[in-house]
Amino acid sequence: MTATQTTAPVDTLGAHLRGTVVLPGDAGYDEARAVHNGMIDRHPAAIARCADEVDVARAVLFAREHALRIAVRGGGHNAGGLGVWDNALVVDLSGMRGVHLDRSDWTVRVQGGATWGDVDHITVAQGRAVPSGLVSTTGVGGLTLGGGIGYLARLHGLTVDNLVEAQLVLADGSSVTASEEEHPDLFWALRGGGGNFGVVTSFRFRSHPVGEGGVVLGGPVLYDVADAGDVIRWYREVLPALPEEISGWLGLLRVPSGPPFPESLWDRPVCGIVWCWTGPHDRGQEVLGELAAYGSPLLVGMHDMPFSQLQSAFDGLYPPGYQWYWKADFYDQITDEAVHAHQRHGSRPPTSLSTMHLYPVDGAVTRVPEDATAFPHRSGGWAGVVVGIDPDPGNRELITGWSRAYWEALRPSAAGGAYVNFLMEEGADRVRAAYRGNYDRLARVKARYDPDNTFRVNQNIPPHRGETSP
Repeated sequence: MTATQTTAPVDTLGAHLRGTVVLPGDAGYDEARAVHNGMIDRHPAAIARCADEVDVARAVLFAREHALRIAVRGGGHNAGGLGVWDNALVVDLSGMRGVHLDRSDWTVRVQGGATWGDVDHITVAQGRAVPSGLVSTTGVGGLTLGGGIGYLARLHGLTVDNLVEAQLVLADGSSVTASEEEHPDLFWALRGGGGNFGVVTSFRFRSHPVGEGGVVLGGPVLYDVADAGDVIRWYREVLPALPEEISGWLGLLRVPSGPPFPESLWDRPVCGIVWCWTGPHDRGQEVLGELAAYGSPLLVGMHDMPFSQLQSAFDGLYPPGYQWYWKADFYDQITDEAVHAHQRHGSRPPTSLSTMHLYPVDGAVTRVPEDATAFPHRSGGWAGVVVGIDPDPGNRELITGWSRAYWEALRPSAAGGAYVNFLMEEGADRVRAAYRGNYDRLARVKARYDPDNTFRVNQNIPPHRGETSP
């Protein structure tokens, strides 16, 4: 039996769905199975493009009846390409992208296949935003279920800290609402525990005022890579002391070769910080002016813009189909040894898009107890990731080798465990480490809601009923 063959009658599934089913041999099959990461080349048995929650339930029950593995695909992208799997039934939510902003309480109802660009389109026009990530093409479902680190985290917490409830289809095909009042154990687990517990068909979030009428101040400040050590040491001290209305992530990268960057900087290795101020503009201009005055920047690109513009600023750099290789960890602090590692490895990215990022995890994030949600990294610090990226499959070994070497050099300063949304297929030990002391509780919740591990194409937490996991 090949990867695209199955004994299940997948050609009959379409008769039971409002949506469509794409099968091997269909004209759109290769397009439907492709994911953002071009390194991933998997051949599912069928792709069920669901139109609604009933379709999702029917697809789940069909897969269980015919012993098909289930892969759940939202609307965005995943580091390990876990939205598809060989010989599996893909439950594809990408057609379910509705967003509704309730002006009575400013909560936002979002379907499971939406992207954050879909959400920002609705909320920013009203001067509001839901804390999310940093790229608008990211899927709402994947980012939320893993935690949600972005520009608003210091002020308003993670995406999971702003989740009010979730509607999901369980492994038995039933639909439940998880919230603080209903299925609270499941609600706890969904806030960081990934796709282990069911297929989330809709989320409801709190939104917050952002900037002045949705307009924020921000953008990049770029420094010569030779100054990276000094910039990183300054950044590690200044960022935690700044007002929570500002956030800024640091990267070692090459300047994109195109507007709005001056041609003299194209493809030049730099150390950059992308700042975002979401408070009143008069105070923000003062704070950003002080930050821009540090050192000898090559470029100061900060200005006022809609929050949605900042969120989508990097979309065009990373079209689907490029090769991606991720390695990640959390860091309680940026040690001097880590600074030296950044200088050695980050100063020479192997390809024009390969990069290292440090995202702050402090402020409001740390005011939530470690065991209050499944996301456990509440002690402050940074979520770090090294990403090798290139359009050419021939450079796969080049970018993976650089990412691994860089990550290994940073390991002595790691806090233990990585942001689950940055993990590829890295094994059970890495998944356990990502959840720290919350892992055993997650395994018990898994045993209650998915005892057969139906949903296992993910950063999997096998079910376990005991007090401690095996």
